[in-house]
Amino acid sequence: MPMPRLNFYDSLNLLSRFTFRRAWNAGKVLSSYYISRWRKTPVQWGYPVSISFEPTTSCNLRCPECPSGLRQFSRATGMLKKDFFRQTIDEIHKELLYLIFYFQGEPYLNPDFLEMVKYATDKKIYTATSTNAHYLNDANAKKTVESGLDRLIISIDGTTQETYRQYRVGGQLDKVLQGAANIVKWKKALKSRKPFVIFQFLVVKHNEHQIEEVKALAKQTGVDDVWFKTAQVYDYENDPNNLIPSIDRFSRYRKDEHGKYRLKNRMDNHCWKLWHANVITWDGMVVPCCFDKDAMHRLGNLQMQSFREIWNNDNYKQFRRDLMSSRKNIDICANCSEGTKVWGE
Repeated sequence: MPMPRLNFYDSLNLLSRFTFRRAWNAGKVLSSYYISRWRKTPVQWGYPVSISFEPTTSCNLRCPECPSGLRQFSRATGMLKKDFFRQTIDEIHKELLYLIFYFQGEPYLNPDFLEMVKYATDKKIYTATSTNAHYLNDANAKKTVESGLDRLIISIDGTTQETYRQYRVGGQLDKVLQGAANIVKWKKALKSRKPFVIFQFLVVKHNEHQIEEVKALAKQTGVDDVWFKTAQVYDYENDPNNLIPSIDRFSRYRKDEHGKYRLKNRMDNHCWKLWHANVITWDGMVVPCCFDKDAMHRLGNLQMQSFREIWNNDNYKQFRRDLMSSRKNIDICANCSEGTKVWGE
């Protein structure tokens, strides 16, 4: 799959967040991952380079392949509390390079979201979020730029309202475009190069004909880049919502000799995410990665233990052992797209 295009300023901005301690930690994490692959048994040195923190599970849209949009969570819904967030960041910020304010839900629904971004920015952590852009009114756009957010991913899965609403059920494309325009306006007004603004286009069957159109729309709006993402389909063998695109390079799945869809990527018994990253839910549950949307694999609870205790506890060690012995038997790995995201051309 094509790699993302590198933007000089965005790359330089990320590199500027490295301290000696963060670089040393990243080196330990990377080396322990490759030693684990070589030995075929988990070795874990260092702490996460990247963490996803969930601002909320609430969302204003009803996307057909999203547990938040479908209101199908088995776990509780709620909002991340800023005091709990600060406490956790205070513990891990010296090693942490990259903080993603997203897991499930729409981040801007949390009233303290941008205040938390500012707190992480002040700790010299590179910050990113993903939004459907319906709450990027003029005031929020100004606050977003002022917060120091480094990367803003805006989901835009169609260039016309008719196409856009087929996946972003309940959404309004004009609000998305106005929100993006508001950000671009305030970046210019405040003379800021941040955030790096990306249109993310989830390629599905009903919008694949608009790939070139979204590139033109991004240029017209003034955003910095367009990324194309492959869609995760839960029941991919049957594809009940008819989402799997016909363009092979934008699909995670391929038909076999029996006409059934199968994952393209191999289920090798290793995964880089388990060494360098993880996810923290709004209520403090630590889970392996973003594919555990219902937080079924709870490796620890930050309301009861410190992050450092959880990262090296027996639950984490056992999960890494299971992954390296039989990854295909772990439910959240069965429909995993690790390494199958398609970025800009």
